[in-house]
Amino acid sequence: MSDLSITPVLAGERQRWQELYAGYCAFYAVELGEADYDRVWAWIHDPERETRCLVARDADGVPVGLAHFRAYDSPLRGTSGFLDDLFVDPARRGSGAADALLGALARIAADEGWATVRWNTAENNYRARAVYDRHAAKTVFLTYSMDAAPS
Repeated sequence: MSDLSITPVLAGERQRWQELYAGYCAFYAVELGEADYDRVWAWIHDPERETRCLVARDADGVPVGLAHFRAYDSPLRGTSGFLDDLFVDPARRGSGAADALLGALARIAADEGWATVRWNTAENNYRARAVYDRHAAKTVFLTYSMDAAPS
């Protein structure tokens, strides 16, 4: 039996959340400043925002992984879910934390009537892709990113 539980991140867990999220950012070579962490943390705890955060907790209740996700309206599919970020502490990889987070997200999708949950990952993120392949089907779509027009 797994020693993991999945819950929303708690307001008093900012430091541990930031450690995990910084690990995610480092993996993708993205540098965030304190204001960026403040912004995401505020989104997670603002009921007017869509962004939410689940954490996988070990037997002692310590967060060992996180998932940022949100609902979005898809003209083709209706309301769906989008998994923005998923990260597990490297020391806890292989513990089932990613599977548990994805399973919890699938249950949220069902409870909230989402048609699907989608996410992106790096082509070379092979370890994560092996986990994702157990939970979802790889789509044929490519991702593009366009910067905002200059002011």
